[in-house]
Amino acid sequence: MTTTLKIKTLFSDLEDKLGLSWVSGKQHKQRLIHSSKDEAADISLVGQMNLINPHRIQVLGSKELKYLESLKKNSRKDAIAQLFSGSSKLVIITRQPGIPQDLVEAAETAHIPLLGSQLGSQEIIQQIQYYLTSFFASKIILHGVFMEVMGTGVLITGDSSIGKSELALELLTRGHRLIADDATELSRVAPDTLNGTCPEMLQDFLEVRGLGILNVRAMFGASAIKQNRNLRLIINLQDMEEAARVDRLHGSRQIRKIQDVEIPEITLPVGPGRNLAVLLEAAVRNHILYIKGYDASQAFIERQKLRLENAHR
Repeated sequence: MTTTLKIKTLFSDLEDKLGLSWVSGKQHKQRLIHSSKDEAADISLVGQMNLINPHRIQVLGSKELKYLESLKKNSRKDAIAQLFSGSSKLVIITRQPGIPQDLVEAAETAHIPLLGSQLGSQEIIQQIQYYLTSFFASKIILHGVFMEVMGTGVLITGDSSIGKSELALELLTRGHRLIADDATELSRVAPDTLNGTCPEMLQDFLEVRGLGILNVRAMFGASAIKQNRNLRLIINLQDMEEAARVDRLHGSRQIRKIQDVEIPEITLPVGPGRNLAVLLEAAVRNHILYIKGYDASQAFIERQKLRLENAHR
């Protein structure tokens, strides 16, 4: 599977953050940067100038330019020709008041965009790596409400009309934050990490039956909205009768695989008189303890064992 990114999109998204400017090749801004899982892993997307295994985005700082200056005329010409050939799709020159004319001419001849930036090479590379990782990450959209509860990314799932949005509304009144309602876009940004965001059309909105569409930002303020969060826990709301067989000692904790990433899932039975907001907060607190190494059910079992041992002495 191949994913593509237009250079004009990268420029537009990072222009202000990286202080990017066009040196030459603006007419070639429609050129594409490809990322394919089928290609060799040694073709990286961004890095400092490499003439052996060219990066798709080559970054040149003072050290690289000094290296080019140290070469004799023919060697420099060959090196620049290599720079603007092969896998290279974009070249960025950092912190240079004046860019050598032969670099500009080579870029124009190869039809490869050439950008400038006032930031250092390492910062440029780190920012672009983060951007490309997010852009090219495998994505999936799941139905549910995604919230930040006590700093933890929690996806609330369950059948339609079971009360997901009502629960989200109550959590908002308790100081937690909304990321996405109804549809959550999850991107696999690392082998064991899914990052959740809200599709642009749905940002800030929450649908509650009987109230219609609510603008959470307008009602609760900007602090009630979170742009993204790593998914750490799934809370599945289930009718009380369907959840009747839940283990009373260990609860309903299980593992759900999404994009080959294992995410803990807890089922909360829904019934009259149950305060789901308090239960969800308790589930999150217990999950935080669990990942720190404390298991309350196991601690209870150990206490029982100790009591029985003492009783038989």
